[in-house]
Amino acid sequence: MLNFDADRFVGIQAGALALSGSLSDCMGRCVADGLETVYFMGSGGAGILMLPAAQLLQQRSELTTYAVSPAQVVGNDIVRLGPGALVIAPSLSGTTEETRLAIEWCRARGAKTVALTGRSGSPVGQAADFEFTNPAADDTSSESFYLQSLLIVLALMRERKELDDYDVINAELGKVPALLLDAKRNAEDYAPAIAAAIARDSFHIISSAGNSWAEAFYYGMCILEEMQWIRTRPVHSADFFHGPLELIERNVSVILLKGEDGGRALVERVERFARTHEANVLVIDTRTHALPGLSENVRRMVAPVVLATILERVSAHLEVLTEHPLTTRRYYRKIAY
Repeated sequence: MLNFDADRFVGIQAGALALSGSLSDCMGRCVADGLETVYFMGSGGAGILMLPAAQLLQQRSELTTYAVSPAQVVGNDIVRLGPGALVIAPSLSGTTEETRLAIEWCRARGAKTVALTGRSGSPVGQAADFEFTNPAADDTSSESFYLQSLLIVLALMRERKELDDYDVINAELGKVPALLLDAKRNAEDYAPAIAAAIARDSFHIISSAGNSWAEAFYYGMCILEEMQWIRTRPVHSADFFHGPLELIERNVSVILLKGEDGGRALVERVERFARTHEANVLVIDTRTHALPGLSENVRRMVAPVVLATILERVSAHLEVLTEHPLTTRRYYRKIAY
């Protein structure tokens, strides 16, 4: 595979899953201390990667759950943000200043804080009550953060007696790193063509729904815009027919990500419309990958992880076609802002 280290990738994703026991113990203590509210609080892409976990908890637990931006927390009085609240704060570098300040703000108000980082002992990790670290980089962090946040949610539901099949799910998740590697190998057959289509057009609409919306949002903003400087409009499929549909005409580029939960029907509705009006439609569908050994329930949960792992293969080819390395920036972490 192009520019890819299989052992490194599998090791990082296995490392994320290896945090299961310690994350579970931490969540058990939080529940025992009277947990009432959960905040997933990440900046930029790291925060976006928390959305599937937040959605799962909102749908399947009685816990009050929010996904909020750290920059909008500091300086605001939030009624439920205090004793009884748990803040989950991801930061790959561990140096994201907005996230560090938000952790300090939340701790000062009595909330418990958990940092998920890619570097142990970082400023973000030191600011939190608990730090969990899985060394990763931009090309492996999406899957790692998706899996860690999923482990947190599963542990919370188990501790609250809201999940009966925790051990079964956890056992299936252990198969995921190897299955993701298989998905990458399979995606290598079609990733170059998708990358070529993306490179060809100067503007894209990227859309999805359900728990896979996070990956459309993330890929459009953090990869195509930040890392490739390609103008992209992430649009939730539920919102597509409330404005963006008027941009559809012949040869407009539409990228669609299909997962396996209830949001899939919304994506398919967008696809039918876009094809009817002769848009250039690219579809990436997790159902085209076998993922043997995973139940339908777990397949739904990990669909965003599978999409992220496929899209990394697209990105690897895209940066070659555009002659624009994914690490090249003009402004991000280059200047003060």
